[in-house]
Amino acid sequence: MGIHDETERADADTPRPEHTRPGGVSDATVAALGKYSEALEVIEDARGSLYRFHRLTGTADLAIGEAVQLFREAGHDAIADRIDAEIVGRNVLEGRWTFQIVEEYDDGYFAAVRASERAARDELIGGRRHLFEAEMKERERSNGMRHHEARPHDGPHDA
Repeated sequence: MGIHDETERADADTPRPEHTRPGGVSDATVAALGKYSEALEVIEDARGSLYRFHRLTGTADLAIGEAVQLFREAGHDAIADRIDAEIVGRNVLEGRWTFQIVEEYDDGYFAAVRASERAARDELIGGRRHLFEAEMKERERSNGMRHHEARPHDGPHDA
């Protein structure tokens, strides 16, 4: 094993600077930022569900349009006309299709929480992300063991 290999192994056993606590930052601050980050992750998950809702509703609307055509082909023009007039193209919420709901969520609540979480990190820990988790990893991992490294052996941040 060469000197480079030893250095690489030692580097892999220490966290990257962006995953270490800046001096003077308290446990309480790290915990508060960790909880805020956790909340943002839940909001990200909710956002994904909203996009899923958007896609599922759109898929259903297209299928309803196909059903209208099939009703026409089956000779049920009155039913097709009623569904076409009452359902196809209908707003999901007052004045909104699902894309408008997604846009309003993204531009309002989601954007505000994301910006607020980032501002808190920037102000308190120099913008570091996932510091709470990084410290948990350091407490949990078996230092020096393969597959328990602090970071990858070779990557874009290991210069």
